[in-house]
Amino acid sequence: MSTEKKNFIEELKWRGMIHDIMPGTEELLSREMTTAYLGIDPTADSLHIGHLVGVMMLTHFQRCGHRPIALLGGATGMIGDPSMKSTERILLEEDTLRHNQTCIKKQLAKFLNFESEAPNAALLANNYDWMKEFSFLDFIRNIGKHITVNYMMAKDSVKKRLSSDSSVGMSFTEFSYQLLQGYDFLYLYQHNGCKLQMGGSDQWGNITTGTELIRRKTGGEAYALTCPLITKADGSKFGKTEKGNIWLDPEKTSPYTFYQFWLNCPDEDSKKYIRIFTLLTKEEIEALEREHNAVPHLRILQKSLAQHITIRVHSQEEYDAAVSASNILFGAGTAENLASLPEKLFLSLFDGVPQCSLSQERLAEGIPVVDFLSDCTHIFSSKGEARRMLKDNGISINKNRVIDTLIVDNSLLINEKYIVVQKGKKNYYIVKIEERKS
Repeated sequence: MSTEKKNFIEELKWRGMIHDIMPGTEELLSREMTTAYLGIDPTADSLHIGHLVGVMMLTHFQRCGHRPIALLGGATGMIGDPSMKSTERILLEEDTLRHNQTCIKKQLAKFLNFESEAPNAALLANNYDWMKEFSFLDFIRNIGKHITVNYMMAKDSVKKRLSSDSSVGMSFTEFSYQLLQGYDFLYLYQHNGCKLQMGGSDQWGNITTGTELIRRKTGGEAYALTCPLITKADGSKFGKTEKGNIWLDPEKTSPYTFYQFWLNCPDEDSKKYIRIFTLLTKEEIEALEREHNAVPHLRILQKSLAQHITIRVHSQEEYDAAVSASNILFGAGTAENLASLPEKLFLSLFDGVPQCSLSQERLAEGIPVVDFLSDCTHIFSSKGEARRMLKDNGISINKNRVIDTLIVDNSLLINEKYIVVQKGKKNYYIVKIEERKS
């Protein structure tokens, strides 16, 4: 774990990671080693890349010599935060939340050092641990009386919901969320010396409720810092694809797909993301930008971004495999490269590619390549079209150019069940061989 004694605020500023900051925050950080927390609702058993902005804030905080707390919202996750939402969340059961928390901790450990003997070792907390025994009467008597309804109603997250045309409105459960989050801050302030809460810009109202509660309850000072909500250059939501979120869990989003997401970012987004999602220095990033601007078609920024974040989230081995797979699809990959791919990576590589099936019995007999490409798989609409493409050297099977005398049989199978056909440079087809029926 690095404790570089850098100025945390200056580090976030040049990276474009500050939206709002409460006066006095920078002075606090320069005066003492500070403890700060950031909340994560464990509503799934994996983080997605939308969470990574906050996680990177904690990472930089620890690297600058301060103590980060990652707070999993086991209690507040049962309610749901109304901020930036038009409808109420589905509530989760405790067993589900506990499972999610266990999975998330493993992912956080790739960014934060929980095991260090240093005083700024990261801490993982769960607000269910202090909320589960808190009775409703005790809460409204000891906490609720310190924050007025007028104060809570003035928050943007509340006003937007109440002023919308929706007939759904806002339940008392959701209305109470900011008070529960405020109590988290108070609890960590009293028990862990936590004086700063960080989060996304949509959390400013909830965070400042916590600073106000600490002031009214204890007379102490606490602070707030938020980062921008990250969007793409076109204004669309960051981290979403047509198929949904980009997850850190390799079972939900394969390392290859994860790598490709970053590799395919537009230049404008890459300039922003490489500052936010890597630990490269300002000098290193500016040098990469100069290289990129000289030869933009080489996508130097995207490649560096994809490399650093894929290695951190997955591993060097998964990154190397993703690069190798990319070369197979878009570069000078060989039949040997293709045959060496594990089945999961193979399927991820060709996700979305047209696919057809062929029986094992039929393949075992051996099929003339023209018949294979036309009658058997319908990759070509006619034998004549297949012959013309073969004559022009426009067909590859498993990355090898083929001629019209080839017999397609079991010797061509990849992972014992697939054949890859390439028509021209970019059009791929997967032929899946079905097992013999007993």
